[in-house]
Order: sequence, then C-alpha cells, then structure tokens
Amino acid sequence: MSEYAVRLTSRNMVAEGTMAFCFEKPSGFVFKPGQAIDLILPGAHADPNSSDVRHTFSIISAPHEGELAVATRMRDSVFKRTLGKLPGGTEVMIDGPFGALTLHKNMARPAVLIAGGIGVTPFMSMLRHAAMHQQQQDLLLLYSNRRPEDTAFLGELQQLERENPRFRLMATMTDIAHSTQDWHGATSKIDGAWIKQAIAGLVAPIFYVSGPPAMVAAIRQVLTDADIDEDEVRSEEFYGY
Repeated sequence: MSEYAVRLTSRNMVAEGTMAFCFEKPSGFVFKPGQAIDLILPGAHADPNSSDVRHTFSIISAPHEGELAVATRMRDSVFKRTLGKLPGGTEVMIDGPFGALTLHKNMARPAVLIAGGIGVTPFMSMLRHAAMHQQQQDLLLLYSNRRPEDTAFLGELQQLERENPRFRLMATMTDIAHSTQDWHGATSKIDGAWIKQAIAGLVAPIFYVSGPPAMVAAIRQVLTDADIDEDEVRSEEFYGY
C-alpha cells in the first residue's frame, strides 16, 4: 500500500443521513472494484492510527472514473463530525488500495451480491465497472434497507439495471410502514426462501455479503441453512462504516 495526498472535490447526500465524498484520484492509482482505502484526516493527533483521524472505506467509484469516492453514514463520531465539516479543497491522506472482496474471474459463474444498508458500498464500484464495460457476467444484488429514503444509491442502482442487461436488482424495505415514500417492491427480511427464489436459474453462483457484522453473520447462517456451500460465500464486515 502507498499513501497519497488528495483534495476533497465535492460531497453529496445519497440517502437520509448518508453522504458521498469525492477526492482527487492520484496519478497512477490503480485498484480493483470492491477494494478499499484508509482515509486520514488532517490535524495533529497523538496516535495517527486513532479512529478519530483514520477510517477504512470501500471505494464506490469505478476504476475508469476520474475521482475517488467513498460513502458513509454520518454518525456522531469525532471522525465523521470532522469529515462532514471539511471545506472543499481540503487536503487529506489516503492509504491503499487493499482488500480481497473482489469479483471472481470466471465470468461464466454468476455473482450474487447481498448488502445491508451502507454495506452496498463495495458493490457500487463493481456494478459501475460492469455497466461501463458491459461485462458478460450475471450479477444479482439483494439489497435490504429499512425504508427507500434510507437506501443509498437506489436511483442509480435502478438506472444501472436498465443499462446492464446482465444485472438484476432485488431490493427489500423492512420498515416501510414508517416511510413517507411509495414502495411497491419486497418488504420482507432476507431469508433462505427469498434467496432461493431470487437465485432460481443461476448456475453455480458465488455469493458476496457486505454489511454490519451482525447482518453478515446472520446472512452467512441463512445461506448455510439454504444449503449454500460456505466455500462459495465471501464476506467483509467493516468496509464503508
């Protein structure tokens, strides 16, 4: 891994309480969709590895894009309060790329991506990359959130589905009763029956799970209970939080 100095170029809200931050892309910076960086904020600190100044994020931008972007829930932590107040043009450090949650090379085997909330971040880079290059690989995203307004990148994902005939989005909203937006899709939690129905017709898929640690553990158990071989399941619990 290498460290680079980059500047904040823009920020935008991608769901209620969730922001995306765009930075300059260093010359020669190469990464694979699904990989991550450490973002290191400016300012003196006794421990440069403290969570107050350093945090790991999946890269949501695709390799062909001219900027590096990350997204995060804006929780009440020292790091995120500081990040949220950074003026445009502020110089920060990034360290990376790293991470092994990348798509398998055999495109004849479909990829089933399962995300809870902001766990969708590593999959955004994969799906943007696949749409840009029209990859000949079946991709299915099972995406669980409480409400549409909490669902990061929902509109973009629906657009990517229209652009890429090999990509299918199946989203579910588990607390739609408290939503102010219309939703005509699924409302159940991700369970074995739903997964089996979703993957019907896919031959030898490989599963990728990303989200909060408890969600990842629960989905791995659901997959095991659905007779999915654990060797066909890959997961990360921490990128993007």
